[in-house]
Amino acid sequence: MENLISKQDFLVWQPNYPEITETDPFYWELANKLAEKAKETSIYQELPVGVIKRMSLCLTGYMQDVISDAGIWRSFVEANRKLYGWSVPFHETPEEYIDYELNREDVRFLVWYAIAMGYEDKRDIYPHDPKLLELADVWFAYLESIYEEAPVPETYNLSRGLDFNDQEDSKDIYRLGQWLFLHCYLLTPAFSMTLGEIMSDPELRKQENLPMLHERLEQSMMQDPTGPLALFISEWLYLILNGKLLKHNEEKVEIHPYYTRFTQATGGKTVEFFDTYEALNKFFIEKLGWEAGEEHLPMMKGERDFVLMVNKYKGMLAARNVARCIASPDNPYYDKDYAEKHAFDLLTVRGLCPGDLLRMIFENDWLPDARFPETEDTKLVKENRDFIARCYLQQFYVGD
Repeated sequence: MENLISKQDFLVWQPNYPEITETDPFYWELANKLAEKAKETSIYQELPVGVIKRMSLCLTGYMQDVISDAGIWRSFVEANRKLYGWSVPFHETPEEYIDYELNREDVRFLVWYAIAMGYEDKRDIYPHDPKLLELADVWFAYLESIYEEAPVPETYNLSRGLDFNDQEDSKDIYRLGQWLFLHCYLLTPAFSMTLGEIMSDPELRKQENLPMLHERLEQSMMQDPTGPLALFISEWLYLILNGKLLKHNEEKVEIHPYYTRFTQATGGKTVEFFDTYEALNKFFIEKLGWEAGEEHLPMMKGERDFVLMVNKYKGMLAARNVARCIASPDNPYYDKDYAEKHAFDLLTVRGLCPGDLLRMIFENDWLPDARFPETEDTKLVKENRDFIARCYLQQFYVGD
């Protein structure tokens, strides 16, 4: 069998890179075997070679994790249970589901995740797509067949013995954080779009600017969430090392002046809808007292379907091209036919709908029409909508 995945391709995903361990050949061969077995499935011709390679490496990383009990998948499952009450997104777990070991539902989720996060043409692929499930089941069958013989990759578990609060462990914890952010099978795929935006800067791609690129990636690691749950790297580290979600102390702040002014103008409502820019601008002038004769927020001129929302402590936000999707009883512009085609975009298109507004929409169940494209399955989206928004939107959902 000709290796589709080179040894270098495999090694850069390993926590011990550039060192080579005695178990690396087994898992390098496993990654290539998965890539080869993908040819047996009907979805193979629809996926570029690069996507097949990344998917194979993702599932190989999962196998290394559960064999060594590295704690990455364990942490993801436990976080899902605390946040949502289920183990794996999109899939009910049967009685034979075994915590933190190889499971069919895990593989099905990871195949979806690797495709959706790694291939723009199938970014909105349905998690229950028959072709996707076919590939996942072929891979699961193979992984199950070698599960008992798979060697334990001891160096895969960088977290063993580390204390999140121990200063003496800080260097090792930082190294673990770097690997999790840039090379981990579970966290890194969700970072691919942000990485693409960073790499699209032609200046950063120049050889002489490599230090600038490294600095930009370092900045992203410190500031941007990542992984399917869009947690910050400090939160992932705390979760993996302590088995708990990191709690944040909420700062007490004063009520924003816009909140008082907005709710006074609307009779207590915190959301308003507008069909045109002209109507939006009129509200600013006549209701909020902004300067007359001016075109406020001129960057929105020419757009439509606006939503204004005010937050008690953060102030006011504006969104455009989303009002027709929102089934609020106070929204005269809600259009069910339009929403059936476009509501899902609010959960997946970065920058379209601000995170605070999207959370309010979820809380009030104002997005009943959202579905994966070319399906009628609104139930799956409703049950997983916070997860979907976290996974696709990343910092645009949790970073505000």
